[in-house]
Amino acid sequence: MPQVSTKLQKMVILSLMIALDVILSPLFRIEGMAPMSSVMNVIGVTLMGPLYGIVMATICGLLRMLLLGVPPLALTGAIFGAFLAGIGYKYSQNIYVAMLGEIIGTGLIGSLLSYPVMVWFTGNTQSMYWFIYTPRFFGGAISGAMIGYLVFLKLKNVSKFKQIQTLFKGSVTDEYNKYPSISNE
Repeated sequence: MPQVSTKLQKMVILSLMIALDVILSPLFRIEGMAPMSSVMNVIGVTLMGPLYGIVMATICGLLRMLLLGVPPLALTGAIFGAFLAGIGYKYSQNIYVAMLGEIIGTGLIGSLLSYPVMVWFTGNTQSMYWFIYTPRFFGGAISGAMIGYLVFLKLKNVSKFKQIQTLFKGSVTDEYNKYPSISNE
């Protein structure tokens, strides 16, 4: 059987993660919140690392805007959470740091940057203020990060998850368990 290239494997995994995010986000959406986007950010960065996590969040935000009519909040909410979660997990190998990065990136930074984006998008400065999105973004990011943590607890014991982490040069450790690296056979 011919060996599939590493680059192709990475693109397939990234495509699957994007598809899951785009499909699950509107299904499990609370008005004004997108907790599944935070779930996918936490799982995505622990699986693929920060660069692919940011690419995933950006493409998902753009697809949700184009296909589902979501405002630019889809981008401001997801990208900063993915960035901080990815950097946090990469350097700490700790799921709690990834969760905190997602909450701060989406809940605080993403919500505050959404104000000027939406003022530009709508042209409305009268009925908006800087913290208008913060409660909903924090609610979505906190609930999504906690669900992401629960999913991660199940996935971290799956050998294929560990193999994919190794494929993306991710680590397969957290504060409770140390896993040996699994070679890509």
